[in-house]
Amino acid sequence: MTARRRAANLRGCGLCRRAETESLLLPAAQPRRFLFLQGPISPFFAQLADALRGLGHTAWRINLCLGDRLFWKGPGAVDFTGRMGEWPGYLDAFLAREAITDLVLLGEQRPYHRLAIAAAKARGVAVTVTDYGYLRPDWIVLEQDGMGPESRFPRDPATILALAATCPEPDFAPRYATNFAKQARWDVLFHMASDLPRPFRHYESFLLHAPLPAYLGTAVRLLARGRESRAAAARVATIQPGSPCWLFAMQMETDYSLRAYSDFTDNDSALDLTIASFAHHAGPGAQLLVKVHPLDPGLKRWRQRVMAIAARHGAYGRVHLLDGALDADPAILASRGVITINSTLGFRAIQLGRAVKPLGRALFDIPGLTWQGPLDGFWQQATPPDPALATAFLRAIAGCLHVRGRFYDGPGLAAAVRGAALRLDRGLVNQPLAEVLV
Repeated sequence: MTARRRAANLRGCGLCRRAETESLLLPAAQPRRFLFLQGPISPFFAQLADALRGLGHTAWRINLCLGDRLFWKGPGAVDFTGRMGEWPGYLDAFLAREAITDLVLLGEQRPYHRLAIAAAKARGVAVTVTDYGYLRPDWIVLEQDGMGPESRFPRDPATILALAATCPEPDFAPRYATNFAKQARWDVLFHMASDLPRPFRHYESFLLHAPLPAYLGTAVRLLARGRESRAAAARVATIQPGSPCWLFAMQMETDYSLRAYSDFTDNDSALDLTIASFAHHAGPGAQLLVKVHPLDPGLKRWRQRVMAIAARHGAYGRVHLLDGALDADPAILASRGVITINSTLGFRAIQLGRAVKPLGRALFDIPGLTWQGPLDGFWQQATPPDPALATAFLRAIAGCLHVRGRFYDGPGLAAAVRGAALRLDRGLVNQPLAEVLV
């Protein structure tokens, strides 16, 4: 690829401009009008709106359910209590009436959000999507238009290498602790409140499962977490270095990265495909570890399901379930490679130098980073990611798509608000951001 074409690709992705530190500290050149929809189940959006107001912007919020209202403290909020069919017209009128310039939301695939993004794009309104980071544990993402396959991040290796050269060196050491108890309390409060019939009696939830059964299942899993974590760690410890062992990372079935960005309807179908391929192509001495997502709601008995699939394909005794709150790193390092639909664990596997096979449409599915051939060939032929490209990829997504922080905890929440406000105020979504300021 020529230098001229490479520069054109960078301009087309909106990722080439590098801001000077001094300019980031000045007031916004052009005040904008932000509209927030559903966000993290935390005060993050409310605090981000306050920060933007302090920089001279205007911020609005449309509440779609009672849970939304509980987590928005401050001015600018209105309620939409109509039916889904009325939502596009209501939102389009709101965008026009309030001269909205920017739409900010979490999760571009939620039904209300898909319709909102279409209306915003029709009017030339900028769309910013946030969510947990591709990098973990204490990063969040801000992206233009969408995440995963909707992301504007380049997929061409040469463009990624050039982009990484404009980004600061990231510090991947964790900075901010999590507070799982607070996160769980807020989650229960949001979803149970949103299940109440009034005043948002026509609200349509984005959840796949009803909240109460999911919380009961999660509670049962939490009671067994310690025992399951110890058993999983003991299983990983038995893996001999260099042995033919592989890891399949399950995902939350309610996650749109599975529901919208893959051809699977559930984990079962992905597991069946993977275990069948493993049984026939990985070799008789190979082992497959299946890691349950730590926040899986426990509505399916995964141990029985996975063992039944393994038995059906003649791999019983070579497939092992890892449950509990197991740190993923030892399991990744014990394996030659990782198979996933498009879990963020794939990013970590790339970071740790392990071969990766995504079964869905993942942001990291890039030649040189992941196995591009069929799954059947992965077991014998896959190679680790190219080290230079992996380093550049991680550096570029850290510098252009992320800020440090968390949605829930004091210092982490403050850092996330500060970094997100900076990107939005300066128009630096999908562009390099100086590490010293986040």
